[in-house]
Amino acid sequence: MRNTENQYARSLIEASSDPLVTLDFDGKITDLNQGTVTITGLTREALIDSNYIDYFNEPQKAREVYQEIFAKGVIEDCHLTMKHVGGKLTNVLINGFALKNNIGDILGVVIVARDIEKQKWALDLRIANKELAFQNKEKAKRADELLIANKELEFQTGEKKHRADELKIADKELNFQNKEKAKRIVESNELQAYNSSLKLASQYSLSLIEASRDPLFTISLDGKIMDTNQASVRVTDVSKEDLIGSDFIQYFTDPELAKKGYEEVFSKEFVVDFPLVLIDGALTNVIFNGSVFKDIDGNVIGAVMVARDITELKKAENELIEAKAFAELATEIAEKALIKAEEATRLAIDSVKAKQQFLSNMSHEIRTPMNAIIGFTKVILKTDLTAKQQEYLQAIKTSGDALIVLINDILDLAKVDSGKMSFEKVSFKMAKSIAAMLHLFDIKSQEKNVQLIKEYDSSIPEIVIGDPVRLNQIILNLVSNAVKFTMHGKIIVSVKLVEETADDVLIEFAVSDTGIGIKESKIESIFENFQQASSGTSRIYGGTGLGLAIVKQLVEAQGGTINVQSVPDEGSTFSFRLSFQKTNSSVEIVEEFFSLDSDLKNINVLVVEDIALNQLLMRTLLDDFGFNCEIASNGKIAVEKFQLKHFDIVLMDLQMPVMNGFETTEYIRKTLKSNVPIIALTADVTTVDLQKCKAVGMNDYVSKPVDERLLYSKIIGILKKANPTTPEIVTEKLETKVKCIDLNYLMQRTKSNPKLMSEMIALYLEQTPPLIASMRQSFDAKDWATLQATVHKMIPSFSIVGINNNFELMAKKIQEFANEQSEEESIPDMVLQLENICFQACRELEEELNIIKNLS
Repeated sequence: MRNTENQYARSLIEASSDPLVTLDFDGKITDLNQGTVTITGLTREALIDSNYIDYFNEPQKAREVYQEIFAKGVIEDCHLTMKHVGGKLTNVLINGFALKNNIGDILGVVIVARDIEKQKWALDLRIANKELAFQNKEKAKRADELLIANKELEFQTGEKKHRADELKIADKELNFQNKEKAKRIVESNELQAYNSSLKLASQYSLSLIEASRDPLFTISLDGKIMDTNQASVRVTDVSKEDLIGSDFIQYFTDPELAKKGYEEVFSKEFVVDFPLVLIDGALTNVIFNGSVFKDIDGNVIGAVMVARDITELKKAENELIEAKAFAELATEIAEKALIKAEEATRLAIDSVKAKQQFLSNMSHEIRTPMNAIIGFTKVILKTDLTAKQQEYLQAIKTSGDALIVLINDILDLAKVDSGKMSFEKVSFKMAKSIAAMLHLFDIKSQEKNVQLIKEYDSSIPEIVIGDPVRLNQIILNLVSNAVKFTMHGKIIVSVKLVEETADDVLIEFAVSDTGIGIKESKIESIFENFQQASSGTSRIYGGTGLGLAIVKQLVEAQGGTINVQSVPDEGSTFSFRLSFQKTNSSVEIVEEFFSLDSDLKNINVLVVEDIALNQLLMRTLLDDFGFNCEIASNGKIAVEKFQLKHFDIVLMDLQMPVMNGFETTEYIRKTLKSNVPIIALTADVTTVDLQKCKAVGMNDYVSKPVDERLLYSKIIGILKKANPTTPEIVTEKLETKVKCIDLNYLMQRTKSNPKLMSEMIALYLEQTPPLIASMRQSFDAKDWATLQATVHKMIPSFSIVGINNNFELMAKKIQEFANEQSEEESIPDMVLQLENICFQACRELEEELNIIKNLS
C-alpha cells in the first residue's frame, strides 16, 4: 500500500508540466519532476540534494522565498528568474506551501514555478492561492481528526495491555503473556509508524494535486474520476465531491475523443499534447498531458491527466491564419502595383532613351563648331604673334575651355540635377587667369560705355592650387550677367584675401554692378533652374536663366557659399568665398608642348569626317604630328580608300551622311576582316554612342573639341601596342648614346629663339633638382602621395629636353606603383636610373645654356 502511495505521488509530480520541487530545511532539493530538469538543463541526479537557489538569477531572493514558506506556511505569486545551464533565463511565478506531518510539524516545502514567458496567469494564480489557503485549513482539520484517532488507538492498546495483566495465571502464562505483550507493543509501534507514513503520503499527494494551477484529474481504468484539484472545480463549475466518481468524458464537447485520450494513456502509459475542448462557460481549448501510476506489483491502477489552457495559442493561430490571408491579398495588390510600376519604368526608360538621343544630337550640333573654334585657336597660338594677339587669343582659348565645361554640364542633365561635378586640383596663377577671362568683356563693356574695373588683393599668393576652369566659369557667368543688365555706370570685379593659414587661403570674389537690380521677393528664386528676375527679363535681355543655377552648384560643390545684395534700379553685388591650397611650386610651362616620337615615321592616317572645318583642323594637327593624312567625307568613301591603300590608323567621325561611323566600322571589321586601329571622333558626351563604339569594334574614342595631346598620345599608344618595342633593345640603344638630351624639339618649338631657349632651359634647371630630391625622399619615406605628385611633375619635361621616351615610360611605371602601392623589385632601380638621367641632363643643359649665352 505504501509503495502504491509513493507511485501515486510520483505520478502527481510528473503530471505537472511546470517545474515542481520539494525542499528540506536547508533548501536542498529532495524531489523534483521533469519540468525542473527541462528548465535547468541538468539531470535529475545532478539536481537531487543540490541547492535550490543555485538555479535562480537572484539566489538571495530565492532563499528568502523558501524561508518565507517555512516561516508562514505558504507563499503566493512571487516573481523570480530561473536560469538554464546554457544561459537561457526564464521568468517564473513561484507558489509554495509547507509540507506537514500528521501532528502539524513542517517536514519541508513544495514549490511550483509557473513559466510566465508565454502566458499571463497572475489573476488565476491569486484565485488558486486563495483556494490553496482554504485547502490548507481543511488539511489542518483533517490532521486534528487524525490526532484524535491516534489517541483512541493508544487507548485501545492500553486496554489490551490491561486485559493481558488480568489473564496472568501462572508464571509460564505470565511469561507467555509478557512476550505477547512485547510483541503487541512492537506491532503497535509499527502500526503507528505505518499510519503516520500513510497520512504523510496522503498529505504529500494532496499537496501535489493542489500545487497544479491547471485542471488535474486522476482517473480509474474505467474512466471514473478518482481525485481532482480546485482548478478542475473552477473550470467545470462542479464541486469536488460531485466530480469524484463521475465519468471523465462528460466534461468535454467530444466525449468519444476524450475517451480515446485516456485510453491512449492506459495503452501507451503516457500521452502528450492531446487536444480537447473543455465544457465551461467559454468552451476552453486545452491540451492534455498524462501518465499512468501503478501498484507495488507494477500493475496500472490509474492515470493522472493535466489540462493546459491553450486559448491564447488558438487565438494566435487564428490570427496567423488571418494574417496569411491578408498577406496573400497584399501580395496580389503588390503584384498589380508591380505591373503598374514596370509599365511606369518602361515609360521612364523610353523617356530616358529619348532624352539621351536628344542630348546626343545636341552634343554633336554644339561641339562640332566648338571643335573648329578651339582647334584653330590652338593652331594660331603656335604661330608668331604679338603680345597683344597672344593675350587675346589666349582669352578666346580660355573662354572656349570654359564654354566646353559649361556645355558638358548642360548636356549631362543628370550630373546637373544631382550636383555631382568633378573638380581639378592644379597649380595656377589666379591673377593671370582672371585677367585673361575679363579681357573677353572689354569690347562689350566699351560698346555700352560701362567701366569694367578689377580690384585684386596683392597679398593673395601668386600661385594657388584649385580648379581654374571652374573658377573662370563662375566669374564668367557673374560678369556676363552684370554686363547684360548694366546700361551705364560701372562693374567692379574684386578679389580679396579673407583668411590665410599655413596651408590654405580663403578668398572672397565679388561682382558689383550699377544695373537694374533685383526685387527682394525674387532674390531667393534667381538661383533656381530656368529662373530670371521677371517674366520680361528673358524677352528684353535674353538668356536661359540657367547661369546662376550653375554658379550656385559650382560654388557649393567646392564648399563655398554665394550671397547677393541688390536694390532695384541701383545695382547688385554677387559674392562668394572659396578656399584654395597654398603651394611653393611653380606653374609648369608645358601647356603647348608635348613629346613627338621620332621613332614613328611614315604613319598613314585616314580621317573620316564630313565637316570641312574639322577636316582642315585634323589635317593641320596631323601635319604637326608628322603623319601622312587622307580625308574621306563619309563612310562609303572611307571604305573605298581603305580597299585601295594601307592605313596604319583610322580617325572615325560618328554622325555622317551616306554611311555613318558605326556602319563603316562594322563593315571594316566584319566584311573586310581588318583589325586596323580605329579611334572614334565623337561630339557626343553621353554614354549612348560610347557604348555603341565599343560594341562595333572601335579601339578608343576622343571627344570633340579635340585635345591634340590626348589625340597624339592615343594614336602613339595604339600604334605601339600593335608594334611593341622590346625594353632590352631600347636600353641597349640608350647606353650607346653619348648625350642624353636632344634639343632639336626645343629648337623647333622656339623657332631657335635664343632668349626663349635660355628661359626654357633655366626653368628646367631650376625645377628639376628639387623634384629629384623630393622623388628620392618620398620613395625612401614611403610617402606615396608625394612620390606620385613629384613624378607626375617630372614627366612633361622629358620630351621638352629630348630625354629618351623609355625614361618617360619608366617614370609612368613609378607613378603607377605610387598610386597602387604594388611594389615590384625593379622600382628601386628605376628610381635610381631616373635620378642619374636627370642629373646628367642638368649637366648637359648647363653646358648648352653657356653656349647659347656666349653666342648671343
